[in-house]
Amino acid sequence: MKYQDEYMAIYEDFKASSKFFQAIGNETRQGILLFLIQSGEKGARVNEITENAHLSRPAVSHHLNVLKDAGIIHCRPEGTSHYYFIDIRKHLPLLSKLNKDVGEFLKEYYKNDAEELKVLGKLGVPLD
Repeated sequence: MKYQDEYMAIYEDFKASSKFFQAIGNETRQGILLFLIQSGEKGARVNEITENAHLSRPAVSHHLNVLKDAGIIHCRPEGTSHYYFIDIRKHLPLLSKLNKDVGEFLKEYYKNDAEELKVLGKLGVPLD
């Protein structure tokens, strides 16, 4: 197969990120993540997240557990409160590698099509 090495690199990157993709694939969890991003480094308490998400506390707890299990968020206790916050250190390098490997594949695949490479470049696909 002509592009077997490139396919395997993308496969491995995607496989390493699959738990992340599953966790963020839910619209409710995306909303929770957006709220946590707005909350900044301090994060937010479950009650604040529940109010913002317009869900029951058990439903929010379920979604927070999925995000925690995927390593996307963490919980920090402060006195009697627990603050949830995003931890980007684990996943951004994996996503960056996936993006780079996809860019390398596309660059090779379209190496004889300058117009397509120009379109990909405008889209921000890493072609270098």
